[in-house]
Amino acid sequence: MSNEIKELKAEIEDLTIHLADMLEAVLYYAGVPEKNLEKAVKAYIDALDEVFDEEEDGDMGYREMVEVIDYMKKKQPDLFA
Repeated sequence: MSNEIKELKAEIEDLTIHLADMLEAVLYYAGVPEKNLEKAVKAYIDALDEVFDEEEDGDMGYREMVEVIDYMKKKQPDLFA
């Protein structure tokens, strides 16, 4: 594997970790206590499939994220307590 590919893979891994941290921060500020963050991240990923059809093109802006979090608040309010 070339160095360029290794560097790109490392960069993708770093970005993935950063995005996971950002999702935790968003959920925290949406009202999820720190003790529930891991469960809330998993619930968020599951809720994506419940809220959005698999046929959608995958554009996820802040409005879509808010929609998923609002759905989670109704479906799993215990995560926010």
